[in-house]
Order: sequence, then structure tokens, then C-alpha cells
Amino acid sequence: MGWNGARSGQVAEGDFRLFSDKMRQEGLPEQVIEQFRSYYRTLLDSRRTVGQVPEEEIRPVSEEDVPAQKDLSQEHERIGRDHLRQTVMIKVNGGLGTSMGMPHAKSLLTARPGYTFLDVIRLQARIRDIPLLLMDSFHTQQDVARYWEEQGVPPEERPRSFVQHKFPRLDQNLGPVSCPDRPGLEWNPPGHGDVFAALATSGCLDELLEQGKRYAFVSNSDNLGAAVDPGILGYMVQKGYFFLMEVAERYPRDKKGGHLALSPDGRFLLREIAQCPEDDLKKFQDVERHRFFNTNNIWIDLRRLKAFIQENGLPQLPLIVNPKTLDPRDESTPRVLQLETAMGAAIATFPDTSALRISRDRFMPVKKTNDLLAVRSDCFVLDASYKLTPNPQRELPPIYIELDGRYYGKVDAFEARFPSGPPSLFACESLSLSGDLLFQENVRCAGRVEVVNTSSHQQVVPAGTELSGQVVLG
Repeated sequence: MGWNGARSGQVAEGDFRLFSDKMRQEGLPEQVIEQFRSYYRTLLDSRRTVGQVPEEEIRPVSEEDVPAQKDLSQEHERIGRDHLRQTVMIKVNGGLGTSMGMPHAKSLLTARPGYTFLDVIRLQARIRDIPLLLMDSFHTQQDVARYWEEQGVPPEERPRSFVQHKFPRLDQNLGPVSCPDRPGLEWNPPGHGDVFAALATSGCLDELLEQGKRYAFVSNSDNLGAAVDPGILGYMVQKGYFFLMEVAERYPRDKKGGHLALSPDGRFLLREIAQCPEDDLKKFQDVERHRFFNTNNIWIDLRRLKAFIQENGLPQLPLIVNPKTLDPRDESTPRVLQLETAMGAAIATFPDTSALRISRDRFMPVKKTNDLLAVRSDCFVLDASYKLTPNPQRELPPIYIELDGRYYGKVDAFEARFPSGPPSLFACESLSLSGDLLFQENVRCAGRVEVVNTSSHQQVVPAGTELSGQVVLG
């Protein structure tokens, strides 16, 4: 939920030097310090609800408001192919996968046999012959560099990376957090909305423009369905957009994700759940009312981004105030606040922005081990362009998987229970696992499958087993 602003007696704006000195000591650029100052001022404004977007200030988006990818033409495809040489792929690669108990970059997880997420992304860029850039965070930068070293990838073949900035975390008095024993906990990545600022201050934006690059496709590294699509690129070029967001139809399981909406003057905006007042939560989660969500697949005109920054400074995106615990892995530690932004929110900040409805096969992120099991299974294939796609021979709707978090929620525990890889899910509509189960090789699931271990001991699903319906073990 959002946070309701500062009160009298808390840190005054004149004390911003506590933050600016701290940020300068970390070597953060003056532009970023000024950007943070602006967000901090917004936080201190007690006259309104900070960072919230009430339902009464927006209206839902209909199909008529958003063109569809399926209606793009061969001409769009041709234009896009003609502009591939001007295009770069940027992957947001700052996530650690803490929700899955991972201490390192999530993109280093195995996605398919023999390939990490990072390997697949690199191959996607190579086959299109377009440059790949990674936006790492201060958490993931060393992980990725170490991985290339271990894999023997020569420096000249490694993707260029730039590092997301960091913002000071705030204590309950709205001062900078102090944690001398673990100084890393004093900082937070400022959200993927930082991609525009980090591109500019790292020098990457100028380098790309000097190399003749004009268009960037930005997406999350855990979404292997998100590859450069010439048809969408051609549509972007033909329309002359500064910024284009790919959106998809919301299903009930998407009810917590940010949705597209319209402002009173008809401009698109993005509302995240952290910006939704508690009284409006039911409407926020109504997928029939707010039908389209942001996939975080974004297209941006780099030339216009450069001009915008020259004229206006670094983009000031709608603020998200995110309450956290000091140690994300320890709920007993003190509460802190993080100032963040979402890159999709730029749809309301930049001129000439729009959205495009895409098919769901461009949105297959891995947020939980449920998703990881599906992505690794025979429900999906890597096509000739290394894009992860639904298995074309499978005629069932997307599979629904529910795993018992006690035994499968963390990656290490998950891997230990599928030592030979996932069972075959090709003929499976849904899979629910409850209790501690160990899957041996060549297990096949068909239809709606529910396996329940009623005992307090791990039960084995033997090699070659065919599962269907409800199966009770123990």
C-alpha cells in the first residue's frame, strides 16, 4: 500500500544534506542526487496522499483504446526488419530472486537444460545481430561478471552492462537509514524506472546514439518470451512514438500487477498496487474493470530520450513509496521506506506515448518456483530464435501450477525434489503438489493432477509413473 506522507517533527527538507552528503560519498552523479531530492520533496508534502492514484482520478481502458499486435501488417514487419540495425536490446537484470531464497542474480538460474536465463538472452540478441545491454544492480553486477569469467566468455563477447543507481533507504523519521555493521542495507535499487537515468549517466545513451542506434527494447531478464519483434518495432517506427508499452489481458492471477488506465485528459497512465488506496483495492483487482496490465516490455526512442533529458533533466516518474524491513530476509528487523519508480510509468511522463495489446506468449516471467517448473517443462520450447514459446503441439490452455511453499518455495529445496528435471506436463491442465514429494525421472502428468502427501515423511513418485486426478500418498 502507499504511505500517507510526512508529519510535523520529522526530518525537514532543509536537512536533505544528510542524504546528499551520503550520496556524494558513494559517487552518485549530481543529476541523480537532484532527482532523489525531487522525490524526497514529494514525500515530505503532507498536503496529499503521497504516490497514490485514487480510482476517482482515472478511468478504465477498453479494447478500442489499445491497438492489438494481431492486427499489425506485413508492412510493419518490413519496416521493423529495415530498422533492426538501429535497435538495441536492454534487459533489466537487477533482481536477486529473494522470494525464491536466492542469494545471487535470478538470471543465473537454469531456464532450460544447459542454458541459464542469461545464456538464452545472449543468444536471442546474437541471432538478431543486435547489441545486448544489461542493467545490473549493485546486487547483481559482480554475480554476472563472475559468471562470464567462469564460462570462459571472452571480454569482447560479453554484453555491455551499466549499473542501476541506488537510493538511500529512509528510517521511520524520514532520515537516512544507518546500519554500520551491514552498510549495504542502507541502500535500495530505485526500481526499473531508473533505466532512463542510468542509461544517460553511464554514458551508454551517448555511445548508442554515436553508433547509430535509435530504438531500444527493454524487458525483464526473467521473461524469455520477450524478444525483439520486428513487427512491433515497425509499428513503433511508423507511428513515430517516443515510448510504447506492451500490455496484455489480465487474468485473475494478474490482479496484483500494475494496470493501464486513462487520466481525465485521455492520457495513458500506469497504476501499481503500491499506488492504490486501500479503499480502492477491490476495483484495482477487478480484472473485468481494469483489463490490461503492463508486461514491462517497453520500446523507447533513444534520440528523443536524449533530447528530453537535455531539455528537462532526468525524468521524474510517479513516485512509489515501498515499505520494507531493514533486512528483507528477516521480518523482525525495523521497518524502512524505499523510494522507487517503475519504467512503465513513463507512459504518463513522456510525450507521444502509447500501448499495444500483445499475445500472452510475450509475457512468461518467472517470479516463483511454480513459474520455473512450467518454463522448464515440455509445455514450452525454445524456437529457432531462442524465444521461449508455448509448445506448438500442445493444444491445452496455459498450465496452472500450485506448489506447496513449505517444500518447493525456495530454489534449493525445489531443485532437490526434481533431481531429474520436471515431470512431463505436456498433457497436463493443472498440477497441485501438497506435502514433501520427490519426483524420479520420466514421470508423466495428464489432465488435472493433485498429489497429496498426508504423512510427515517425504514420499517418492517412482520413475515412469503416470499421474492423473487426485493421488494420495503416505
